[in-house]
Amino acid sequence: MNKNGGEAKLRRVISGPLLVLYGLGTMLGAGIFALIGEVAGAAGFYAPAAFGLASIIAGLTAASFAELSSRLPKSAGPAAYVLEGFRSRRLSLIAGLLIIAAGVISSGVLFRGFVGYAGDFVEFPDWTGFLALSIAVGAIAVWGVAESLTAVAAITILEAGALVLIIALGFNQPAVPVLELDTHGPAPVAGIISGAVLAFYAFIGFEDMVNIAEEVKNPTRVMPRSIIAALTVTTLIYIFVSWTAVRTTPISMLLESDSPMTLIYSRLTDFPSETMSVIAMVAIINGALAQTIMASRMLYGMSEQKTLPAWFGEVSTRTRTPVNATLFVVALIFLAALALPLATLAQATSFLLLCLFALVNAALIAIKRETPAASAFKVPIIIPYLGFFAAALFALVSLKEIIL
Repeated sequence: MNKNGGEAKLRRVISGPLLVLYGLGTMLGAGIFALIGEVAGAAGFYAPAAFGLASIIAGLTAASFAELSSRLPKSAGPAAYVLEGFRSRRLSLIAGLLIIAAGVISSGVLFRGFVGYAGDFVEFPDWTGFLALSIAVGAIAVWGVAESLTAVAAITILEAGALVLIIALGFNQPAVPVLELDTHGPAPVAGIISGAVLAFYAFIGFEDMVNIAEEVKNPTRVMPRSIIAALTVTTLIYIFVSWTAVRTTPISMLLESDSPMTLIYSRLTDFPSETMSVIAMVAIINGALAQTIMASRMLYGMSEQKTLPAWFGEVSTRTRTPVNATLFVVALIFLAALALPLATLAQATSFLLLCLFALVNAALIAIKRETPAASAFKVPIIIPYLGFFAAALFALVSLKEIIL
């Protein structure tokens, strides 16, 4: 191991397609496989609209991240953006800690989702599943970034294929009668907003992409395009899968199921439902791996920026990965998985990220005023303003959901 300033540094080995698949991997496994039942329970038959609204909120901030990643292609991107915009190390530290906390809690959601699907095969104490996942994810993340992202890419292709299959099967399936679908719940507008707060969690991931910028080839051009491509593909898949879910499966059944995608799959085909459970479990591990890589790079980058101890910035001379930061993140994820129910963890993640997004959008406004033409990729000034107000408003709604 070498300290900051030593010979061991991160390597630029990530291509554009690999980066897009990494972004998809952080988003796809998180939302649909683990939370489709919760979103359907909140929004009822309007779950696709909830995902659509959440994608708009996420899209505004994703556009801001795209410009910022072109201006400042650094690890610990959000912390660097806030530091550049406000010249405040305290705010920069807050931004970094927000995204690390969100990544840790998000992975706690995924660990709990994994245990739910694994329960289709064998019964075991939840904590043993969390511990096994922590060891497996930590080992892969330490292995090497190129190897880790190749694993993420391969699993992402598998899970995306499974979701496209469900969409295709849904188009050929007659709709369940409306009365059987059980569209209980709040009024449509309230249900859509409540569902969107949960569904927003499913779009977290684009902000993770910027944190590996120092390992991306030609990041000023590749980062913005990859962020937009990953979010667009994810949005289309979510809307069509949620449409298939609420069209073919009673919502009360979706809400009660610990493995909702397996339930949907079993209603669409005669093939063994265990197949989808296995894919869901692999997809969930994929999302947790992507979040672990992100959070460890945040700790590394903040160490480089001198806002966290140098211990987090130590890089292995053999694997060129921040081993200390990775092991620290994995330990926190294990504790988060033990702490709270799945829906509460998801709402807490959304709240933390919405606060971060408001802060990052405000930083871009300040940066664009100071140097309006300094980046290869630019968005209109109205975008960060809209992103700020949308994130702030949804943060308040999310906080209300958590408290109540």
